[in-house]
Amino acid sequence: MTRTQEQSEARIRQQKQMDLIASLPRQNAARTSELTPAQRKAVMFAQQQVIKAREAKKAKDMRQAALNRMWEQEDVEKPRQRTSSNVRQDDDGEVRNISLRGAIGHVLRDLRTSSHKTLREVSEKAGVSLGYLSEVERGQKEASSELLASISESLGLSTAQMLRLVADYLDSVEA
Repeated sequence: MTRTQEQSEARIRQQKQMDLIASLPRQNAARTSELTPAQRKAVMFAQQQVIKAREAKKAKDMRQAALNRMWEQEDVEKPRQRTSSNVRQDDDGEVRNISLRGAIGHVLRDLRTSSHKTLREVSEKAGVSLGYLSEVERGQKEASSELLASISESLGLSTAQMLRLVADYLDSVEA
């Protein structure tokens, strides 16, 4: 390319940038007229990033609203029912009692899912590893009283309230 062609292309690019800047509101145009081409380019890039960020936030808000609507419909369509899925029958057909560990896990998971919280959210707030919390909810690990207090507080309950719910669950399963 010759030098004159490069200069003409540079003028065309500069003119396009000026046209873009001219389309900005008047107050911004006054500020940008004093900028160098590199600065103008940086301003345009920043404006594009702001637009992308706004679009991403709008999309995130729309996804969250859709989730909230889905959860509300789920709550309306299926009234919460206590299940006795942890009650097992022996070979003789007799019903075995559920373990305390299993009841605590069931209640913790029930509380977490009803408040639409993820395992990650609760584990971070309680200061417990995600895997350990999952094992406690499945009744595979027996949690200490300090750990139960931390988990129940992260779910918005006191330890006493959570243990009352466990007792109520055990009563409903044995009845």
